[in-house]
Amino acid sequence: MAQTVLLVDDEPNIVLSLEFLIRQAGYAVRVARDGEAALASIAASPPDLVLLDVMMPKRDGFDVCQTIRANPAWRAMRILLLTAKGREVERERGMALGADDYVTKPFSTREVMQKVKQLLPLEA
Repeated sequence: MAQTVLLVDDEPNIVLSLEFLIRQAGYAVRVARDGEAALASIAASPPDLVLLDVMMPKRDGFDVCQTIRANPAWRAMRILLLTAKGREVERERGMALGADDYVTKPFSTREVMQKVKQLLPLEA
């Protein structure tokens, strides 16, 4: 069974391009458009990796990240934050809340895919 990536972003163009590339790389992909939908999706079926936008409606990515890390059943889940907030203080906050890595927008899709593969190596 393919490893699962939950892509959480409210920007349709980002979702479209990353969803395509992640599937092409051999992962299963699910999409959530806001923080509440992300947590509902995780509760229903925890993914292996969450690509998590920080600025979203309802619950922001920092809050979702913190909620994931507060649940012992989800501790093994990897989290990659995607955000336009590129200042060092935001990066430090994301890492302190439990993110495994952090990519600032605008980003190259190649960079994101390298991070996905580092955090979630495909099984041979």
